[in-house]
Amino acid sequence: MIAVIQRVSEASVTIDQNVSGEIGQGLLVLLGIEEADTDEDIDWLSRKIASLRIFNDEKGVMNRSLVDVGGEMLVVSQFTLHASTKKGNRPSYIKAAKPEIAIPFYEQFVQKAETLLAKSVQTGEFGADMKVRLLNDGPVTIIIDTKDKR
Repeated sequence: MIAVIQRVSEASVTIDQNVSGEIGQGLLVLLGIEEADTDEDIDWLSRKIASLRIFNDEKGVMNRSLVDVGGEMLVVSQFTLHASTKKGNRPSYIKAAKPEIAIPFYEQFVQKAETLLAKSVQTGEFGADMKVRLLNDGPVTIIIDTKDKR
């Protein structure tokens, strides 16, 4: 799994001119799922994201997590995070999981995040043409790949 995590003041996802999910202060998570992902990846990544200390404390130091600040989360599926650009100019998405694998993993990730945050997680719609708006706070953007747990 690959996640692009952005600390936001607000974010929303719109499908066919209807808002599907929106949050205030929190994290926008763009989530890419690949064929080789496992339940362990879901568990590790959801815990890592909920615990990332990337929100400012009273001294202005990034020392608080999403849980600490009571922030919200918006998760948007994005298979293009697994694009391979090694050959030619047209990206290959061969590593991206097919919907029959990716959808259950996406839903499990959202459920796990809801459990960790003790609140609803907002989402887009898997496979839909989505328009994502965000006000990146900082800006703070972090990329995590579960295949590279350094």
